[in-house]
Amino acid sequence: MSTQLSLSSQLKPLQHLSKADWQAGVWALRQCGQTARHDGFRFRNDARTLRNETRVRTKWDAYHNDCRLADRVTEVGRWQEILGRCLRQVEAEQRDLAAEKEICEQELESIATCFLVEAECQAIIDRRVVPDLVDAEREQELKDEIAALEAHKAMLTERCHAAFEQHNRLEEAACSLRQATRDQDDTLEIDHDNLARDRSCAGITFKPDPTEIVNNIVPYESWLDHCRCTKLRGDNELASSAKLREAMQVARARARNDLTAHKDATEFAMRKCVYETQRAKNELEWQKMNLKEAMARLHKEIADLTNALRDKTECLMLAETRLENRKYRPGLEQARDEPMVGLCDEVLQLRRTMQELQDRLDHAKATYNGMEDLLVATDKDLSGKILALTAAIHCLDTHKRFAMGDAVPFRTETSRNVALTKVENEVARH
Repeated sequence: MSTQLSLSSQLKPLQHLSKADWQAGVWALRQCGQTARHDGFRFRNDARTLRNETRVRTKWDAYHNDCRLADRVTEVGRWQEILGRCLRQVEAEQRDLAAEKEICEQELESIATCFLVEAECQAIIDRRVVPDLVDAEREQELKDEIAALEAHKAMLTERCHAAFEQHNRLEEAACSLRQATRDQDDTLEIDHDNLARDRSCAGITFKPDPTEIVNNIVPYESWLDHCRCTKLRGDNELASSAKLREAMQVARARARNDLTAHKDATEFAMRKCVYETQRAKNELEWQKMNLKEAMARLHKEIADLTNALRDKTECLMLAETRLENRKYRPGLEQARDEPMVGLCDEVLQLRRTMQELQDRLDHAKATYNGMEDLLVATDKDLSGKILALTAAIHCLDTHKRFAMGDAVPFRTETSRNVALTKVENEVARH
């Protein structure tokens, strides 16, 4: 009789746990839940503490920064007021200095002295050319004379120039003060705007890098030193300008210095210049005459050397032709005999002679060229001396007209030149 099961007793092919393992798993889950609840509780407490601390710290940081901004606004405003007051004083000093300078310029314009004769003498002297442009005693006497005549004018001119420079320095100080006050205006506007903002204001956004240090940032001490230096510069320029205005008033109040007459000294220097220029002109003419004679003699010597060299050239061609023809002697006749030795010696001697003549000819030509250049330079210098002599005589006549009111006329131009150059004896001998 067969046995048949009504229900299959097969189980899943999985590993089964024991009851102890199952209880251990339940306990582990319970412990994990308790640990997670404790961790969550501790995290909530820490988070609440962090929120409270950050809220308090943020509030006090904002409060302290508001105080710092307010203090900064007060400090910048105080410096702005100081610099603005200094700027107003500098601008007022500029107006006073400009008025003082205008008075001095009006006094300069009111000086009716005119130095036409001195100006004409200077223009006549300036007609000279190199190398006669020398600072002679005559020029120094004229300068001294002009300096004596223009003492008062030079003093006022110096004061006006100093006032112009001082006005420029005041303008630079004023520009520095204006720039500082403008920068402080912008700074105050920015800081007031920042001070008025809070977290509920419109226009507040995240910035790319708000803590970035800009390139042109300066320390606070440098800013404070800049403000102090700007104020100190304005004060120094104010003191210098006040001192200069007092000096200008004293200079304007002075009477004109007594003019010192340099007539005798100046005319003596002019006559001395005429005499020295005439002597240099005569020396150059004598040198030119001798140089031309030497050039003529040297030119004849060059021609003689050229003829001698040409003569030696023909002799050398003859000797070389004889030697060349003797090379065609037949057989044993091609002997080194006395004629051949003599012709070789003659050729060598002629070559040495021609070389010596050629060297001497080259040296003579170079010397002649140098003498030609010297003659050109002498002619140029002589023309300059003639021009300088004419200018010196004209200058002396002009200065006499100034000193005496009119020039002393001579009967002829020759008599005037003879009298001025002091060559009466030479004219008498000739």
